[in-house]
Amino acid sequence: MKQKPIYLASDSKARRKLLRLFGLKFSVIPSRIKEDDFIEGMSFAQLVKRNARRKAEAVAARLKKGIVIAADTIVVQGKKVFGKPKDLASASKMLKYLSGKTQWIYSGLCVIDVEKKITKLAVEKTKIYMDHLQDKEIKGYFRCVNPLDKAGSFDIQGKGGFFIRRIDGCFYNVVGLPVRRLYRMLKEIGVRIFSFSIFCILSLVSGLFSGCSTEYNVVTGQQEVFYYSTEREIALGQAMAKEIEKQYKPVSDPLIQEKVASIGKQIATVSDRKDVNYEFKVLEENEVNAVALPGGYVYVFKGLVEKISNDDELAAVLAHEVGHIVARHSIKRLQAIMGYSLMRLLSIPLSENSEVLATSDAAFTTLLLGYSREDELLADQLGARYAKLAGYNPRGMISFLEKLQEDNRRKPPRPKNYLKTHPFTADRIRVVKQELGESLSFTDYINVEDRPYEKKAR
Repeated sequence: MKQKPIYLASDSKARRKLLRLFGLKFSVIPSRIKEDDFIEGMSFAQLVKRNARRKAEAVAARLKKGIVIAADTIVVQGKKVFGKPKDLASASKMLKYLSGKTQWIYSGLCVIDVEKKITKLAVEKTKIYMDHLQDKEIKGYFRCVNPLDKAGSFDIQGKGGFFIRRIDGCFYNVVGLPVRRLYRMLKEIGVRIFSFSIFCILSLVSGLFSGCSTEYNVVTGQQEVFYYSTEREIALGQAMAKEIEKQYKPVSDPLIQEKVASIGKQIATVSDRKDVNYEFKVLEENEVNAVALPGGYVYVFKGLVEKISNDDELAAVLAHEVGHIVARHSIKRLQAIMGYSLMRLLSIPLSENSEVLATSDAAFTTLLLGYSREDELLADQLGARYAKLAGYNPRGMISFLEKLQEDNRRKPPRPKNYLKTHPFTADRIRVVKQELGESLSFTDYINVEDRPYEKKAR
């Protein structure tokens, strides 16, 4: 069945960009309706739904058929409503008032099927926590970003995201179009979101790479292509950090948290990447592990902290994770995954041969795991370098890796896995020694951790 034409009743660039995420072909017809910012006895949720409905109905009245989508977004602090500023002076006053305060973002949504005369209404509510801003920061922000088309005078998806400490709720709602809520509304009236044609997929690919940039990566010494900007990386890291802290409880001991954060900050100061704010936290988990998220977030499990003997080893572990962030390893892996997913979508209409698809999957898995081995070795190299620059003994990396190597020797044997995601520990130790200019012996090239496991007699 042919998809009905879709119309967006807004000329907002952010909403147009978000709607393209659905892979739908749509036209823009601005409603030109003046939004109400206050109506006596009406709640904020009712207000934005009313504004969205008025916009949708104004456009629907000019059409004979199709689907009309309209939205209205306001920022609420206390009992005050903040829409789009009239000029730079009011934008500055608005952002200064919101600075350092908790705010609520309300978005009203209206979807109308013109031919069937079906109207769907919904509202999304998100809580945001903004840092305190100085006058010079606000002026500097306005030199880079036009605030006049943004509710509250800031854009969370762009440089305005630097000011947002935390969000509770839908991130895209703050941008101006809560896509999950919209998806459910469109589904209810029969719009097929996932019935992609080749045209739609190619449009997605075009949109995905339209914002890409080529940058010189100082730690790899190569020109690399990124279609995730630093702003998008930080926003992604914030969302991932929020999910991690839902699943894992932070360690309650403030001394442990302060120690890890203090050493981590020293490492971050000497690293090769300064365009993100690094955060270091310890989680209540007995596993010997640590993880680096996009945008500067480093989490260390309690089991790893207990395994560490001194500050030199802790500095080395934290520096290893910072190395991943500096090299943007997680973003490059994400780009590979997204690119592969699109490649599979394109291949399905051309071949339903399961053997071909299985081979493609295997090749992709090998590709990703190959990246992982390279990334781990580079992070070890950078970790030793940064630990030394921060004033710690970089051999802490070697002593900690030797502990891991000894643990591996004591573990029961596992089935042989040629697609191993990490390098052998001996390889990691050798790379660190090379970084430190130490001489290598024959044993540095032997993967002794794979010797047969001997079960001790009781």
